[in-house]
Formats: sequence, C-alpha cells, structure tokens
Amino acid sequence: MALSAKTNYHLKRILPIGLIWLFIGWAFLWSEYAVLGDGANTPESAIRITPPIIVFASISVFAVGCLVGFIEVRLINKLFAKKSFPQKLVGKFLLYAILMFCIMLVFFIWAAAIELQESVFSKNVWDRYVLFFFSITHISTAVQLLFSLIVSLLYAEISENIGQHVLLNFFTGHYHNPRVEHRMFMFVDMKDSTSIAEKIGHKTYFKLLKDYYQSFSEAIIRNYGEVYQYVGDEIVITWKQERGLQNNNVLQCFFEMKAALQKQQHRFNKEYGLLPDFKAALHIGQVTTGEIGALKKDIFFTGDVLNTTARILSLSTQLQQDFLISENLANQLKVPENLSLTDLGTQSLKGKALPVRIFAINNKEPLT
Repeated sequence: MALSAKTNYHLKRILPIGLIWLFIGWAFLWSEYAVLGDGANTPESAIRITPPIIVFASISVFAVGCLVGFIEVRLINKLFAKKSFPQKLVGKFLLYAILMFCIMLVFFIWAAAIELQESVFSKNVWDRYVLFFFSITHISTAVQLLFSLIVSLLYAEISENIGQHVLLNFFTGHYHNPRVEHRMFMFVDMKDSTSIAEKIGHKTYFKLLKDYYQSFSEAIIRNYGEVYQYVGDEIVITWKQERGLQNNNVLQCFFEMKAALQKQQHRFNKEYGLLPDFKAALHIGQVTTGEIGALKKDIFFTGDVLNTTARILSLSTQLQQDFLISENLANQLKVPENLSLTDLGTQSLKGKALPVRIFAINNKEPLT
C-alpha cells in the first residue's frame, strides 16, 4: 500500500531527525569505547558496552530521535506557533527536559535489565539506576541527549524555514551541478491585495498573509507540491512533470486550496473583516535547475516557463477567470468530469513574440 503524500512529507521531516540522533549516538558510543576500552575501566554506574547493548542502544536512540521529530513536527510547532521567541524557548526547554528525564529512566532500566539478564522490576536493576542517577555518568548522558536535541531542533528549524526539499537537495548535492528538468509551475496571486493592505494596515495585512498561506499548506502537501517562492502576496508552487500529472495533482491542488480558504471564512471575517481570494496560472516546460548564489545559496530554476506562467496569470483579470492554463499543459491533462475546460483562444502575452492558446478550468459544482 502506497503512502499518502501527507504521510510521505512528514516521514521525510521526521526520519532525518532519527538519523541525526543515531549518528550522534554512535559518535558518543565510539568515544566512550575508545576511552574505556573493553569494559575493565567502565564505571559501576555505567552500562558495559557489549554487542547486544550496541544493538539495543542504536535502535533506542533512533527511536527516540524519531519520537522527538514527531513531537517537534506534529505537536510542538502547533502548540507554540503564535508564541514569542522567549515563550518558545522556555516552553520547549521544560517540555523536552521532562521528556529527556523519562527517556533516561526508561532506557537505562531497560539496558540494565539486558546487561544483568534480570527483570526490569528487579531490585538489582533499580539499584543500578539509583547509582546511575547520582553519578557523573548521568550528567554525561544528559549532555549527550541535550547535544542531540539541539542539533535535531536546529535541523527542524532550518528545514521549516528553507523547505524540506531544498534542504535534502543541498545535503545530497542533487543540484550541485545544474540539471535539465520538465516541471510545472503554478503562480498563485491574491486578488485585490493592495486595497486589502490599505484597508486593514500593513501590520494586520502581514498577519493575514501568514494565515492565508497557512491555509494552503495541507492542500500543497497532499498533492505533492513544492513551494518554490513566496513573493509578497504571490506564491509559486512547482511539480516535476510526472508528479504533477499523476492523479491531476496540479488541478486538485488549486481547488483544494480554494476549498481550504472557504472553510476559514468565519475566522478570516472575524479577525480581518474579509475573506481573501486568489487567482492562478499553470504552465509546463523545460527548466535548468541548480544551486546558485554567493552570499546565500538557493535552488534556482531558469527557463521561459516561469516568465510565460507569470504572463498567463496577468490575463486572469482581463479574461475574468480564476484559473488559467496553457495549451501545452491542457494537452497532457485528463480533466475529470467534475471540472470544465474552456478554450479562451489564442492570447498575446506581454514581452512574448508568439501568442499562446489559453484555457480556463472551473469546478462544475460549488466548493464546499
């Protein structure tokens, strides 16, 4: 059974954190073994390093890392989304301090039971834990967990800020050398953004933009979209050709974004006195993709497809349509029965020598 796009997205954010914990754990374990040798010098408060303990420690550390990743990605971020930085710092520290204490308790007891070959409820096992708790080994273990936590949280924060796809591509060197790809681009632009900003003020408008973009997140994730850029009130979403065409992801994304915004109508009206709306354009073509930048690295796309998509979007007001696509893309799509494809004829695009045939796509039924 294939994983859903949403599950796949979250796994790609959580599993690297598990791997970070695993590699750091191995580094600390190797350092400890290098210092203590075969166990003759191992303090009584510590667990002796044996093959079963190494296997247990590896599995445990990876599992703990994945747990931290799950908590950070799925729970903590939502809990502290609207908190100030000091509140995030103190709140996360307290929560993770409790978590780390519980982790050390559970896994030390478990490891001690493996080493002594006794039950986890054995008095000898718990005596070992008491000895560990009041020893320097306890502090050393806490430092290791804290270091792993800091590195993994930094990774999570960087991933959230520059995008998971971008971060993984940097690490793997996928675009270190430029690559030619066939991609789809959807330019999404908020309607009447200037008048909205004037009406509610730039500070409130900034908050509205955050909520507006947040409302699109689930739809983009579910349909395998990658956010390329946020440019003011415009968002650029991209797909590799195969992913975009699969199950009409590019079309589904637009209409799911519309539906998600409609579901937030009461909230937007309550907080801002209005519900923003948007228009979009879709086009497909060849791009060169690679890392670019001297003071700041980024994954960059170059190709006529981006300029053409922007020009198609500029026709939406004139043609009174919210969703325009190019003929090149229309010929490759299998438009489902619930959507209508309307031929708007050949249109001249500003700055383009050749005109482009444009189609509008609309939902036959009202969005719910």
